[in-house]
Amino acid sequence: MNAWQLDPQLANDSHPLISGGLCDVRLMDDANYPWLILVPRVADACELFDLNANQRRTLIEEITDTENALKDLFAPDKLNVAALGNMVPQLHVHVIARYTSDPAWPSPVWGRAQARPYTPEQLSERSRRLIERLR
Repeated sequence: MNAWQLDPQLANDSHPLISGGLCDVRLMDDANYPWLILVPRVADACELFDLNANQRRTLIEEITDTENALKDLFAPDKLNVAALGNMVPQLHVHVIARYTSDPAWPSPVWGRAQARPYTPEQLSERSRRLIERLR
């Protein structure tokens, strides 16, 4: 068994926010959407069944906490939650605040609009608000 480490693609595409009981919560570098990913710190986990029962329960609680934070901060029309792993096999869960006016609505966000990286100011402000709410 290997020690847990963050997949380089996830590290490249996102910014760290907080570490929860199980997951690292990261902000995707796409200002088109309030978009977080949760990455369980479990070595070699690619699928939900790679987590034990307690870890799965904790993951669901952390997803719910993340959904509530996005709902409270951004008042989205819909929240999308997905664990695909087609491009990055390391288990990670996307939690995305969606609006009927966003560039991909009503389709999934992947491949619909070019990612719009945060400016340093936007990143600082969004990260601060999210960290404050997620703690």
